[in-house]
Amino acid sequence: MDFSPSERSLALQEQLHSFYERHIIPRWREWQIAIKRNNIREPDFVQDLRAEAKREGLWNMAVVNLGDGDPGTRLRNLEFAPLAEYMGRYHGSALVFNCQPPDVPNMIALEHDANAEQRERWLLPLLEGDMRSAFAMTEYDVASSDATNLRTSIRRDGDDYVINGHKWYITGAAHPDCEFFIVVGQTNPEAAPARQHSTIIVPTRTPGVRVSRELSYLGSRDATAPIGEVFFENVRVSSNNLLGREGDGFVSGQVRLGPARVHHCMRAIGNCEMLIELMMARAQERATFGRQIAKYDSVQNEIANSRIELEQARLMVQKTAWLLDRDGFRSARQEVSMIKVAVAQTYHRIADRALHIFGAMGGSEDTPIATAFSWARAFRIGDGPDEVHLRQIYRMEKQAALPLADSVHILPTS
Repeated sequence: MDFSPSERSLALQEQLHSFYERHIIPRWREWQIAIKRNNIREPDFVQDLRAEAKREGLWNMAVVNLGDGDPGTRLRNLEFAPLAEYMGRYHGSALVFNCQPPDVPNMIALEHDANAEQRERWLLPLLEGDMRSAFAMTEYDVASSDATNLRTSIRRDGDDYVINGHKWYITGAAHPDCEFFIVVGQTNPEAAPARQHSTIIVPTRTPGVRVSRELSYLGSRDATAPIGEVFFENVRVSSNNLLGREGDGFVSGQVRLGPARVHHCMRAIGNCEMLIELMMARAQERATFGRQIAKYDSVQNEIANSRIELEQARLMVQKTAWLLDRDGFRSARQEVSMIKVAVAQTYHRIADRALHIFGAMGGSEDTPIATAFSWARAFRIGDGPDEVHLRQIYRMEKQAALPLADSVHILPTS
């Protein structure tokens, strides 16, 4: 395995860092004040930053399989990893480069399954940055960690489908520029469990679609892709809106969720780097009982363990990106689940340590730590909770170990 960055990736890293130094960092405080204190979702200058990023070629870097003529930079997963990590240092800043969730995973799903009409109407505007989207999967009434539980109905009626369901914690659904949902629902309750569900494109302004409220998690709002609760009440769309084939809902879901999980992990590692830097600064500027905080063994151990765990997590993510580039998602299924657990837990531990070292300030809105802590905790639930991935990892481990059972030598007890 070779995780060495390509020359192209190194050049883009330098270009990206320069862009942050020139355009984002000088305005970052203004951006955060607008969100947290003035309740402004995106200051006007964000659109100017997006236009500049597009001009400089720092655009759509997360979509590996762009079509011919599609706008963007075609990067392999391993090439994109350090760029995503740097974006992750500044929560939400990936929006500037059109590399934000949930739009990127939706682009990937559309690249994979969209027909020509769907591509023209929905994918190309997403790639251009002219609209936003959401992926409507999680439901209020069932445990959605088991996707076979999903009960939103998608029923065929002549040349249309009629959709009824109640979704919530739908990332991006409450954004005013969200133009469509990719909805996961049940098209055939009599089929085998893995074939009951399908995905369908539902324009936001279709009669019967109602975004009832914006949601937060542990008090944190996602300003970039605000989370919504959505009702679909006798929503009628053309059968041409079906994404892929009937019964392929879980297949389509995995096409987008695999890269989504990897990208989340990449950004989380970047946010952890920021947290470690903040812990170091705080420990050196504060004193208790006549000693600088940084001189206490307990604080040194917390920061050192954070570094150890983060380096382990980064290597796991790099391996997963390398496997995805080499052989595709099927070859990296176990690794994707492993990094989803390992990075989420590492992120949670590091954010918790940062909260502790900062004391009262860590829980305030004056630092990014409270937001990091809330999203780190959410990361252990979203895109499959830890337990679901651990179960999947065990199953794959068991399957791999079975052929070796006869060759395992156990010492006799007597």
